[in-house]
Amino acid sequence: MVGMLEPEFTEVVTGEAEVREVFRVPKVGAVAGCMVTNGQITRGSKVRFLRDGTIIWKGEVSSLRRFKEDVREVAAGYECGVGLSDFQDLKAGDVIETFDLEEVRRD
Repeated sequence: MVGMLEPEFTEVVTGEAEVREVFRVPKVGAVAGCMVTNGQITRGSKVRFLRDGTIIWKGEVSSLRRFKEDVREVAAGYECGVGLSDFQDLKAGDVIETFDLEEVRRD
């Protein structure tokens, strides 16, 4: 019976970054220059974009750069450039929160 039920997922926050500056790049669009404040930001992870504490957009990190090179992850205390898929309305002071979905086991 348990195997026939739909799996339940919970969101686990893995990182948080504050947008310091927005860069407009031709052919790419807007890129957020961020400082990672908590955890780590990983390329391809799911994202909640917060402005004044409210969720504006959910999606994925499409690109992650540190200086001139592409990286897989950036830890807390470092700066990075974050490109978001299908979202261009970036402003300084916004918060990018990454999360993973973990399956909750049913007994």
